[in-house]
Amino acid sequence: MGKALDYQQILDQLYNEIAVLDDPGELASYIPELSKVSTDKFGVSLISLNGEIYGAGDYQERFSIQSISKLYSLSLAYNICGEDLWSRVDVEPSGTSFNSLLQLEAENGIPRNPFLNSGALVICDVLLSKLDNPKQEMLDLLNQGVGSSDITFDTAVANSEKSVGWRNIALCNYIKSYGNIDNHPDDVLDLYFHLCAISMSCRELAQASLYLANNGIIPETQQRVNTISQTKRLNAIMQTCGFYDESGEFSFRVGLPGKSGVGGGIIAVFPTQYAIAVWSPRLNEKGNSFKGMNLLEQLTTITEASIF
Repeated sequence: MGKALDYQQILDQLYNEIAVLDDPGELASYIPELSKVSTDKFGVSLISLNGEIYGAGDYQERFSIQSISKLYSLSLAYNICGEDLWSRVDVEPSGTSFNSLLQLEAENGIPRNPFLNSGALVICDVLLSKLDNPKQEMLDLLNQGVGSSDITFDTAVANSEKSVGWRNIALCNYIKSYGNIDNHPDDVLDLYFHLCAISMSCRELAQASLYLANNGIIPETQQRVNTISQTKRLNAIMQTCGFYDESGEFSFRVGLPGKSGVGGGIIAVFPTQYAIAVWSPRLNEKGNSFKGMNLLEQLTTITEASIF
């Protein structure tokens, strides 16, 4: 990957081309607060490991990161539990929707991977058991990664999620019936809804994800979040499971480990090179940002650089 690449020029070009595309996507209207977001929002930020920050569009505006938070809660749980974590949740692609109940029955309450809603609920249960204040520990991890102190939860979004979270409530109780949830489901769900309701900008998300491109170490502070081996495996899970039943398509089109959220955000990392975050709230039929997917595909095509 040559140093001559002008990432700002590339991002400006892609932003200008993709911003005017006819976007067939729709907002995640099943969460009332998310349906209020302007459909025209579009931003991208790329941060290299040597600290260069690039951005275009609404890249400094905060939005609801939703399931992108599952990546950071997984990092935290993996750091605490090590390989024992995988006795509670598997690492296989699902091929089903993010909130499916079907596989849980077939697989005795062991979620197929930690990025499914069921898997993220198990991760939340682990954090509740292992940490005195898991909400604050999550915010601390993100604030340390960004060099900030004001990343927090959007309470309106958390309450909105809770008001319509019947499928997640069902998932949590169902896993509890198999003995794979130790804490009270109400407490697990409260943590889960709050983690999904964290607000961050593209710039902050890219900054907070740089440790995944840097063998588990936050570049700014040299603080280790995960071991080298754990970081490799986190990137592998992103590569195979980060986009639910569109994970293979993202790997095929983009060629980077990544994680999406129904708030329209996508984070992707190029190990040893950079982290990039994109936000556009209109989602395709698989629940991933239409413009975000498009921009990341064109980025790796133009730069002729991916992990493959």
